[in-house]
Amino acid sequence: MNKIKVLVTGGCGFIGSHVIHKLLDYDSYKKIVNLDLLTYSGHPENCGDITDKRYKFVYGSINNKGLLTKIIEEEDIDVIFHLAAESHVDRSIDSIEPFISTNIDGTRCILEVIVEMNNNHKNIKLIHISTDEVYGSLNKDDKPFNENSQISPRNPYAATKAASDHLVLSFVNTFNIDAVITRCSNNYGPRQFPEKLIPLMIMKMMNDENLPIYGDGKQIRDWIHVEDHVDGIIAVGEALDKGIVSPGEVINFGGDNEKTNLEIVDKILQLFGNTESKIEHIKDRLGHDRRYAIDSNKAKNILRWYPKIKWEDGLRNTLKWYIDNTDWAKSITSGEYRNWINKHYN
Repeated sequence: MNKIKVLVTGGCGFIGSHVIHKLLDYDSYKKIVNLDLLTYSGHPENCGDITDKRYKFVYGSINNKGLLTKIIEEEDIDVIFHLAAESHVDRSIDSIEPFISTNIDGTRCILEVIVEMNNNHKNIKLIHISTDEVYGSLNKDDKPFNENSQISPRNPYAATKAASDHLVLSFVNTFNIDAVITRCSNNYGPRQFPEKLIPLMIMKMMNDENLPIYGDGKQIRDWIHVEDHVDGIIAVGEALDKGIVSPGEVINFGGDNEKTNLEIVDKILQLFGNTESKIEHIKDRLGHDRRYAIDSNKAKNILRWYPKIKWEDGLRNTLKWYIDNTDWAKSITSGEYRNWINKHYN
């Protein structure tokens, strides 16, 4: 890529903020625009320390086609990394409406704007970030999901992501847009919102609270450090630009690192040196998938991408980040960060 101008949706979220910080490490990216509505999981401090003049924050929704069009035209955007999404399964069980609005209809708005812009002699490329959850659940001895695995979402969140994936593929076929889908296993690392397993356990340990685990805790997930995932996302963008991957392709990213939830919590307890917090088995989540695992051979073969961060090193560094950034964590648990957002943007 040569002096590419990028729009990142959901750039104040966990993975999106890591994408933005990584893009700024490359001189080839001339402009990085972050479009974020700062919903509950978007923390302004995730990108608050950026002083690079190439970076610009825009407060707004991906459902606002007028705003999307304005950004793309005024900033002359070449590539969209689409990460804005509602992503927590528990919340989708409580209410699917925001998931339909953001994950499905928000993606529709982006796709329609791309078609409109391309009709005006643009050629905007889209990297659509999805999830391994669209594949459904595996049994213990099943082979990991690959890009040809059947789509079989089993919870409301996964269903909305599968729908958005199908929308992207339909626009590739119907309107000939340049779009690639990436699907990844469970991410962990700094700046993850503490409703997710690893930061939730860390923060409860810091407060000497019991550690709630759904059911028997033997659900299996493949874990990847967010920085390894982000390296893959950016590599896909470059590969699409160079014609190494084609529009409509799917690329999977995983960490080759399957762990049960109990193993995760036991390891965090060990690293934390915590003898006070106790595991508490609670009623299992509705429709809880038993196992996810990802086959990343396509990414390894085509992109020469490999997960580099070792599990224990990544987990140790993640634990250290939350300990070193207690103000960040406290602003979430207290809700104070929402006051900042409401004061400046609402």
